[in-house]
Amino acid sequence: MPLSKKGTPQMRKPILALMLAALAGPLVAQTSPQVSNDLTVDMSPQQYRICNERPARPTWMDEIDPREAYKARTMMRLYELRSWQAIKSSGDCGCDIRFPPWDVASAEYEERFATSTQAEHTQARLALRDQQNQIAREVQDICEAQGTW
Repeated sequence: MPLSKKGTPQMRKPILALMLAALAGPLVAQTSPQVSNDLTVDMSPQQYRICNERPARPTWMDEIDPREAYKARTMMRLYELRSWQAIKSSGDCGCDIRFPPWDVASAEYEERFATSTQAEHTQARLALRDQQNQIAREVQDICEAQGTW
């Protein structure tokens, strides 16, 4: 069956698209990121932008059952609030002030929150966050001025 002149350009478009797709395949394969099946765990210590010599947090926070992670979140919020309060009162954002030992926060956590319910932890974290938000701008200004924000 002969093709009309109208049918010829219509045939060129699909053929051209097919040729471009065939040529693009090898190019995509060359530029695709390499996938690795190496599942080796990197045990090197985490590096931070500032203050790499941070005290280790209490072991229980890393070993806690996931269903009780709210306890570790409360502890983190308390630790950070006390740190920020120390920065505000001292006017110093040095690493030893910003990342103090966990002892004081741990003792306060044990006294105030250790036996609290999950709902009580949620309320406590909200209250701690509100306190932190009240001093956030001042603490950020102090730390930025010292290059440790």
